[in-house]
Amino acid sequence: MKGVYLLVAVLALTSSLVSAYDPSPLQDFCVAIKESDGVFVNGKFCKDPKTVKAEDFFLHVEPGNTDNPLNAQVTPVAVDQLPGLNTLGISLARIDFAPKGLNPPHTHPRGTEILIVLEGTLYVGFVTSNQDGNRLFTKVLNKGDVFVFPIGLVHFQLNIGYGNAVAIAGLSSQNPGTVIVANALFKAVPPISVEVLARALQVDNRVIEDLQRKSWYGKD
Repeated sequence: MKGVYLLVAVLALTSSLVSAYDPSPLQDFCVAIKESDGVFVNGKFCKDPKTVKAEDFFLHVEPGNTDNPLNAQVTPVAVDQLPGLNTLGISLARIDFAPKGLNPPHTHPRGTEILIVLEGTLYVGFVTSNQDGNRLFTKVLNKGDVFVFPIGLVHFQLNIGYGNAVAIAGLSSQNPGTVIVANALFKAVPPISVEVLARALQVDNRVIEDLQRKSWYGKD
């Protein structure tokens, strides 16, 4: 009987691990296409393998335009930008920062992020879950430094140097998703009730109304 319990526990653990990350591919590749005719895998239809070309696995990334309210720009390289990533369970992003540029508090619901600084100095950090006491872990990163942001946790990066900064983020999903905290709260469609946000944030209704009227960069 103990053996049965052990088997059930192992199967449950294996099932939870499998469902928590992108499934492993069972073929060499499954290049994503926009058409709706073919094999549907990981949320994308797959290109006929016989018509796949090297270009399906290639993308050139230019520096991002930091002329915006946050003075930073994230350039994603996920499955929507690079179809050859479909089913491979990885992606990346280039992040450009002008002086004082900020990649605001956000989460990736489907991926852990590992960041390496190519230029400049960044102040980075993440906040743990409620169960862990919402502890803040921060670090000042310089060129060549690497930092990891665990899956699903709120995190940020701020350029604290006097010049521009550049970082590359690797993510453990072909489509990690991004939820910018301010946008999710104050620019939801339709809007979250003012009463809900006012009570949750313990502020006056007028404060919430003012925040909801603002233009929040990065909505798209």
